[in-house]
Amino acid sequence: MSGRFSIRSLRPDERGLLKVFLYEAIFIPEGAAPPQEDIVEKPELRVYTDDFGAGHGDNCLVAVDGDKAVGAVWTRIMNDYGHIDDETPSFAISLYREYRGQGIGTALMKEMLCLLKAKGFKQASLAVQKANYAVRMYEKLGFHTVGENDEEFIMVCEL
Repeated sequence: MSGRFSIRSLRPDERGLLKVFLYEAIFIPEGAAPPQEDIVEKPELRVYTDDFGAGHGDNCLVAVDGDKAVGAVWTRIMNDYGHIDDETPSFAISLYREYRGQGIGTALMKEMLCLLKAKGFKQASLAVQKANYAVRMYEKLGFHTVGENDEEFIMVCEL
């Protein structure tokens, strides 16, 4: 990761960024049109952001370039696409497009996995579109596939 980036905890006054990065996290296959930005208000996506910070599995780290947040990784125990059980936090991660492919996502993931381990969690999970290039990054970080449907892998990392 470039020396100009740093990672820190999300500040309470920045919680609105979660919806911005949730939108950025939506995988858009090559040639497909991006969805409307208000898609993040759908109930199945609001589980990632509503009342964030209230649950013991709620953690968020942001990558910053100077004073601009350019990416975020957050976890919470929620009934999302990657839900395993009520003891396992699920991951969400995204970066602005122009900051991808520079190691920032990997650095965010590693930092969050260390944070979760320090907090006593035994494992973490995520769901990822099978066509998403990030699948390889997750595997390198220790995630393995525990289930799948037509479009997604459900992956777990033992902490």
